[in-house]
Amino acid sequence: MRQEATRFAPDPAAARRAPGRIGWLLLAPLIAWVLAFVVAPAVIMLVYSFAHRGTLGGVVPGFTLEHYAGVLDPVYLRIVARSIGYALLTTVLCLAAGYPVAYWIARAGERWRNLLLMAVLVPFWTSFLIRTYAWVTILKSQGLLNSLALGLGLVGEPLALLYTPGAVVVGLVYTFLPFMILPIYASVEKLDGTLVEAALDLGAGPLRAFARVILPLTAPGVAAGVLLVFVPALGIYAVNDILGGGRVDMIGNVIENQFKGNARNWPFGAALGTTLLVGFGLLHWLVSRRQRPALG
Repeated sequence: MRQEATRFAPDPAAARRAPGRIGWLLLAPLIAWVLAFVVAPAVIMLVYSFAHRGTLGGVVPGFTLEHYAGVLDPVYLRIVARSIGYALLTTVLCLAAGYPVAYWIARAGERWRNLLLMAVLVPFWTSFLIRTYAWVTILKSQGLLNSLALGLGLVGEPLALLYTPGAVVVGLVYTFLPFMILPIYASVEKLDGTLVEAALDLGAGPLRAFARVILPLTAPGVAAGVLLVFVPALGIYAVNDILGGGRVDMIGNVIENQFKGNARNWPFGAALGTTLLVGFGLLHWLVSRRQRPALG
């Protein structure tokens, strides 16, 4: 049996083998896309971050570190900390709501599975801005939620739901929940159910089987979902503008203001963006490092 398993086991050397000429040809569009839309903008942003600010906005070639020194200003550090807090809360809520949904979809019958997956993707059929503005109609004083609460006698007067931190979190969770569900679904779908049954047969309760078998085997999907939710939630600014009324500055709003608003300090905006990019890179490295022993 061991000989059979060894014979059909994948060759680690083959997995590390460099792609041949046809492989590079197939990879060429992806490489070109990454160079044009990821590497080139990142290099431009890095160059701008060391340049001088123009008198009327724009960039004057040169080299200075003053913009990175400005990033360390306590005002901006508080904004960064607040943005991280919103992104972390959004990630935790998406994980708590998304994991059971993803598990249930992956374990459903094939017919229901396809329908439920389509239901998760339906919000993407409409514009992100339309979906976000729909929440204004739901949360405003004369909106659906307040009308329902008043009609049921739960409150005596409309609640102030819109333009609050709670409204921003609701919008962020609504926006990024599918990005948590889909990678976890992919991991749960590959989960070998016989391992869970074996754990239960050997005396493990449902909670212990989940903690010792299901969760470790679906950890790659959880890690991917955390990255897909946390990173964009940290930099997004449209949800805060629409549902928060711009009353609470987040790092995305500050960067937007440097390029489109009254500040017009492109080098400082580029320094903020570069700092975030480095932070995202470190986060990805830490997550990958924690996954490596489990996968190995």
